[in-house]
Amino acid sequence: MIVGSLLDAGCDFAALQAELAKLALPSCSLRTEKVHRAGLAGTRFIVGFDPAGQPRRHLSDILCLIERAGLSARSSEMAKRIFTRLASAEAKVHRIGVEEVHFHEVGAVDSILDIVAACVAIVLLGIETVQCSPIPLGSGMVKCDHGMMPVPAPATAELLSGVPIAATDIQGEATTPTAAAILTTLSESFGAIPAMLIGAVGYGAGSRDSADIPNLLRVLIGQADDTGNADSVVELSANIDDCTGEILGATIGRLLSAGCLDAWATPAVMKKSRPAWVLSALCHPGDVQAVERIIFSETTTFGIRRTTCRRSKLIRSHETVETRYGPIRVKVGRTTQGDVTASPEFEDCQAAATTHHVPVREVLATAQENYRHRKGT
Repeated sequence: MIVGSLLDAGCDFAALQAELAKLALPSCSLRTEKVHRAGLAGTRFIVGFDPAGQPRRHLSDILCLIERAGLSARSSEMAKRIFTRLASAEAKVHRIGVEEVHFHEVGAVDSILDIVAACVAIVLLGIETVQCSPIPLGSGMVKCDHGMMPVPAPATAELLSGVPIAATDIQGEATTPTAAAILTTLSESFGAIPAMLIGAVGYGAGSRDSADIPNLLRVLIGQADDTGNADSVVELSANIDDCTGEILGATIGRLLSAGCLDAWATPAVMKKSRPAWVLSALCHPGDVQAVERIIFSETTTFGIRRTTCRRSKLIRSHETVETRYGPIRVKVGRTTQGDVTASPEFEDCQAAATTHHVPVREVLATAQENYRHRKGT
């Protein structure tokens, strides 16, 4: 349904087919059809394959398959992140190692093609960021390789930890593990539709047709409004009064390396007048579990607070300006109406200052001035 919605919104099917052919999966076919669900029209993306000739694959097999395909760097990186997240969820619910996971139905050819196709379609459409509404789960039971399971399936529930979900009257599974992995890996935030200028709307159809609720997934593609971008992030905080400064510093470094948007420590005074620290980390909703594991494993805290925050942010880009000390990258923040702020990258300025034996503040000032001169301000 995700792929169908992107095709319905204008993704070129022939271009998508050409990219998916690079996976060289045997006995596979792809097609689309226009269908109606509860009276509304949508596009259905259909994968056909012979299950008899398909092996069960481990995570390393799928990552190698994607790596060898020669897809665009962004498509490949997104697909590998989704499968790694999916494997971690399966490993946790089965209490086994990640490389022991046989992907079962989520490793079947149709799911490999669904995940890679979603990533390729996003790149083909030029989509830079993904935001998502709260995710509906459905109700009742679903049949898996392990028998009948309550909705959501165990892997789906694991993948949606820390993500807003929506109550619905849908009977059956409304979100599969594959869909949950795609949405929670790629979406920067979950909530209301952001302010934007809509350019295209697409509807992806599922196989079922219900008279009550259209079995469709809708995608809106557009440009952020004049104020820039807005998204939702999660702030995690833990009070710590028995941890050394070295451990805190190492933990902050690990949090940033794991993909946190920011991490910091604030001095505090706790009960019994003990000096302490409040360790905080800012991350995307889909990364909450991984970040909590780092904080619990690296520090002495027994509890972590979680707050969902709505933030506004400038559209960011990097430009390079030439200076007498060499090229310096400048981080630019802008709205669609123009630049708002520009900051030379300190590491570039520091390296240039060391090379030319001048104060770093002189390189910073020169880069800032050259940027303003180039922009005519």
